[in-house]
Amino acid sequence: MLFKICGLKSIKTIKCCIKNKANFYGLVFHKKSSRDISFSKALNLVNFSRNRNINPVGVFVDKEINFVNSMIDSLKLDYVQLHGNENNKYILDIKKNFNIKIIKSISVSSIKDLGKIEEYKESDFILLDYKPKIEEQPGGNSKTFDWKILNNFKINKPWFISGGINESNIRKIKKYANPDGIDLSSGVEELPGIKSDVMINSLFKTYYG
Repeated sequence: MLFKICGLKSIKTIKCCIKNKANFYGLVFHKKSSRDISFSKALNLVNFSRNRNINPVGVFVDKEINFVNSMIDSLKLDYVQLHGNENNKYILDIKKNFNIKIIKSISVSSIKDLGKIEEYKESDFILLDYKPKIEEQPGGNSKTFDWKILNNFKINKPWFISGGINESNIRKIKKYANPDGIDLSSGVEELPGIKSDVMINSLFKTYYG
């Protein structure tokens, strides 16, 4: 199982993620989010994590493509997550300039939403997340969608499940779905945007226990 922990802001949390063998951590560049990080802090985390068996992922929401390209170049990112309404052309435009893996999020509330996956043929990963209401943030809302709709779900690329996953429900995923990865954020936070090492440790212990 691949694990990604999104919205990191400190080296201390990266160390905790590495200890638990998480594969990815997300750097959120979205001003409206409590997990938003500045370029200078992101660079500090990327420099620390380089060659440490964990991959930084730049997370963007409907950003102007030149901004995304500049972050990829400046931070030397190998992975980007697009968490807004970006289309397949947007993905192709990024890939013209960089040898990069792209995770495209799909907001899900019903089985019909899974049909949107076909629109993102150039993505390398799909991330299925809870569909936010108009007043909610694009991600990290501490809410799950109905995992039952993922019974027998299969696609021809690796995919993550996300949305309100925490210690109390993470083992239930296996009952309904067989994702390649699990994406965590609010479920390992003591306050919005503040990750808890204790909660991260406990969640991994629960999942593998």
